[in-house]
Amino acid sequence: FTSVLKNISTRFNSENILYSYLDGSIPAEKRLALVNEFNEGNNSVFLISLTAGGTGLNLTSADIVIHFDPWWNPAVEDQATDRAHRFGQTNIVEVIKLISKNSIEEKIVDLQDEKRKLIERIIDNENDITSINTLSEEDI
Repeated sequence: FTSVLKNISTRFNSENILYSYLDGSIPAEKRLALVNEFNEGNNSVFLISLTAGGTGLNLTSADIVIHFDPWWNPAVEDQATDRAHRFGQTNIVEVIKLISKNSIEEKIVDLQDEKRKLIERIIDNENDITSINTLSEEDI
């Protein structure tokens, strides 16, 4: 789902804002060049789709991560955020989620929170197999 990124890039183009763009359609060899260009400071904005941003990128020059589209699986979002929290990072990294009130995105964030709570319950009770057995179908 890259429609939001494409809308943002259209706006950046109209405002003459220099940026790099990465989604799943970009070949692996070009990805490394884009990351290096960003980390070397050639531009200050890098638009990256969540799934493309969750695989092997090292964005140590980033100091702000903005999530526009939440993902059903919170680990995917966490992994994308972690691309800015790598060895060699010298900046304080601020993570921002832009979520519209009463939207499907807000429901997704609520679902992410419930999934995190469920995982915490399971991990906290890992030696107690009965806690897993008491999960309802809705919990799972």
